[in-house]
Amino acid sequence: MSKQAAVRQQADEIEASEALRIDQDKSEQIIEALNTDLAATYVLYHQLKKHHWNVEGAEFLGIHEYLGEAAEDAEEAADELAERAQALGGVPIASGSRLEEHAPVEPEDSNVYDIRTSLRNDMVMYGEIIETVRDHVELAVGLGDHATAELLRQQLLTLEEHAHHLEHYLEDDTLVLESATN
Repeated sequence: MSKQAAVRQQADEIEASEALRIDQDKSEQIIEALNTDLAATYVLYHQLKKHHWNVEGAEFLGIHEYLGEAAEDAEEAADELAERAQALGGVPIASGSRLEEHAPVEPEDSNVYDIRTSLRNDMVMYGEIIETVRDHVELAVGLGDHATAELLRQQLLTLEEHAHHLEHYLEDDTLVLESATN
């Protein structure tokens, strides 16, 4: 760790951007929402990576690749959320403990579950995040921050697409037959 000790901005401090022309009180509300979405996105990212690493079975490759792509999308979304919070004068949440503490979603525990349970848990988390992001789109619009609203709308499309794909993975139709012992 660096020996330099000069703090440029406190973690919970907002330095309103003159260039973006959004009032400080509005910026604070939007940054809080962005940090909530950022925290949720990182919890989702880690859960997707867990399932990506641990998937097994006849449909391994397709699901493994899909979960890897979904995790990449979450990582990209987190970067966009953090950069927007910073542009508005905030400090994006970055520490693991603060991310989990600030997230509106609960991560799955450390155990490894069958893939159907894992995917169902992912779909539930996506649904919870979708509801939160929808609320934050409305908040941003109501506060006149149309750029943040647009960023969140674009992320919402990706979230809904992944939730929809998971719903398809969880359908009963499959090429894999259950064993006679089940």
